[in-house]
Amino acid sequence: MKARVTILLAMILSAFAFLPERQIRGTVSDAANMPLAGVSISLHGGASLSVTDRSGKFSVGVATLARALVFAKAGYEKLTVPITSDSVLKIILVQKAQTLNEVVVNGATMAMKRQRIALGQATSAPSGFAGIPMQVPAETESYKPINENGYQQVGQQPVTTFSVDVDRAAYSNVRRFLNNGQLPPADAVRIEEMVNYFDYNYPQPTGEHPLAITSEITDSPWNAGLKLVHIGLQAKTISTENLPASNLVFLIDVSGSMSAPNKLPLLKQAFKLLVDQLRPEDNIALVAYAGAAGIVLPPTRGSEKKVIKDALDKLEAGGSTAGGEGIQLAYELAKKHFLPKGNNRVILATDGDFNVGISSESELQRLIEEKRRAGIFLSVMGFGMGNYKDSHIEMLADKGNGNYAYIDNIQEARKEFVQEFGGTLFTIAKDVKIQIEFNPAHVQAYRLIGYENRALRNDEFHDDKKDAGDMGSGHTVTAIYEIVPAGSTTSLIGKVDPLKYQSNPVAATGSSQEMMTVKIRYKKPDSDKSVLFDIPVKATTTDFDKCSENLRFATAVAEFGLLLRNSEYRGSATYNDVIRRAKGAFGKDEEGYRSEFVQLVKAALSLDSSHELSRK
Repeated sequence: MKARVTILLAMILSAFAFLPERQIRGTVSDAANMPLAGVSISLHGGASLSVTDRSGKFSVGVATLARALVFAKAGYEKLTVPITSDSVLKIILVQKAQTLNEVVVNGATMAMKRQRIALGQATSAPSGFAGIPMQVPAETESYKPINENGYQQVGQQPVTTFSVDVDRAAYSNVRRFLNNGQLPPADAVRIEEMVNYFDYNYPQPTGEHPLAITSEITDSPWNAGLKLVHIGLQAKTISTENLPASNLVFLIDVSGSMSAPNKLPLLKQAFKLLVDQLRPEDNIALVAYAGAAGIVLPPTRGSEKKVIKDALDKLEAGGSTAGGEGIQLAYELAKKHFLPKGNNRVILATDGDFNVGISSESELQRLIEEKRRAGIFLSVMGFGMGNYKDSHIEMLADKGNGNYAYIDNIQEARKEFVQEFGGTLFTIAKDVKIQIEFNPAHVQAYRLIGYENRALRNDEFHDDKKDAGDMGSGHTVTAIYEIVPAGSTTSLIGKVDPLKYQSNPVAATGSSQEMMTVKIRYKKPDSDKSVLFDIPVKATTTDFDKCSENLRFATAVAEFGLLLRNSEYRGSATYNDVIRRAKGAFGKDEEGYRSEFVQLVKAALSLDSSHELSRK
C-alpha cells in the first residue's frame, strides 16, 4: 500500500512538472517613460528568469501555477506584480531617491515607499547576466591612477599630441558599478573611453585616406566664457564579406577566480555570439589556461560552429592562473597558422588575475610587443568583478595593437561581437596619432578632456617606432578640448611670464582665421611607414543648441565623466544638466544605448545626491 501511495505521489508531481508554460512579455520603464535596461525578472520566491534588454523589453516563460513576477534594479524600488490573464505587461519602476506616492502597473495601483540606497552596501538587483544578482566589488580591484590633464598655455606649449583610443571598457565597467548601487572609483572613469563607447554619425572617408576628420566649436556648457572644440575621426567601414580571412585564437581564463556566473558562464555565451559571425574562410582555435595551459580546440573552420560551441561548453573553472604560459601557447598557435594577408589575432578573455607564470608587466609587455611586430595582434575582453585587474588588462591590449572591452552582460557581448564585429576584429589603420597646433591669436590655453594615458611627446608624432592606437572598420574616435579664448580671464589657469627669447607669435598670426591645425598620422595595416595629412580649423563658434547631435551627446557624456571623477574642472556641471542635454541628442538610438546612458546618470544622481544638492 505504501509503495502504491509513493508511486501515485510521484505521478502527481511529474504531472505538475510538465504543466505547459505561458509566455509573458512587456516593457519596463521609469516614471518619465524612459526604458530601463538590465532589470531583473524573477518568480516570486523562485528563480531568476531574465533581464530587460536595452529597449526595456522582456519575454519570459512561466509555469501555469506561477503566482507573481518580481522586477528589480539597483536604484529603483523592487516591484512584485501578480500574474493574471494578461500576457503583455507595462511595468513602471520608481527611483528610490524620488518621492512618489504611487505607480500604476498594468491597471493596478500599488503604493511605493520612499527609500534611499545605502552607499557601499550590496543590492539585490543584478547588473545583467542571466538575471543573477552580482556582488559589490571588493577592494582587490586595481586601476591605474589618473592625473587629469591641466591647462596648457599656448604661449608656452602651442602643440599637443596624443594617441587615439577606441577602447570602451571604462564605460561598461562604470555601468556595472552604477547598476550595483555604487559610484565607481575615480580612476575607473576614463572619460575618453566613456565618450568613445557610443557611435557617432561622422561622414565616411571619401579620399585616399581611410580616415576622415570633422570638427565643431561651441561654448562650454559648464564653464562660462570658455569654449569646447569637438574633433571626430571616422574610420572607413568595410563590409564583412570584403574583410580578410581571420586566424583567431581564443585564450580563455578558466582559473578558480573565473567561476562566478558573470565570468566564465557569461564568457561562453559571449564567445558563442562571435562564433556565429565567423565565415568558412576563418579559422579559430581555443586555448584554456589555469594551473597550466592547454589546447582545447585545434584550428577549426568557422563553418564548424557546433564543434566550436561544444568545445566552449566543456570549459570549467578551477585552479590558479598561468596567464603568461597561456599567452605563449596562444601565440604559438597563431604563428603556426599565420595568414600573410589575413587578420591574425589572439583574443584573451580574463578577469586579469595573472598570478602564475609570466606575471610581471614588463615581461608580458616585451612578449606582446614582439608578437605585434610579427603581425599577431592581441585583443582583451575583461569579465567579472571583485578581483578585476583593469590596469593589467588595459596594458596588454595597448601593447598588442588590439582593443579592450569590458563585458558586463550579454547585451555588451552582442555589441562587441555582433553589431561591431568588423571594428572589433579588423584593423584598417594602425598607430594612429593626432597632433594639434593652436593659434595664440584665438587660444590662450587649452585642456584635453581625458586621454591621460594616451599622451605622447610632440617628437613621438614623427617617430614611426612609437606605438599608438589602432582603428578598426567603422570605428569612430572623439576628442574634446576645452579652450580659454585669447584675452579671457579665468581662475582655471595660472600666471606665466611670456618667453623672453621667442618671437611674438600673436603678431605673426593675428590676421589668421584659423583656430588650430589638426594633423593625423597613421600606418596601413601591412606597412611600417606612416602617412600624414592635416586640416585647418577655423575659429567659428556655433551656438550649442545648433550644434550636431554628435557634439551635444558627446559633451553630455564628457560632463558626466567630470562629475563621476569629481573633477576640479567640472565647473557648474550637474547631473540634471547632463540628462537634459543627452535627451536632446538621442537621434535614432535604435539599440537604446543613449537612453540607457540617461538611466545611468539618474542612478548616479540617486547615489550622489549630496553632491547635486550642494550645487543648487
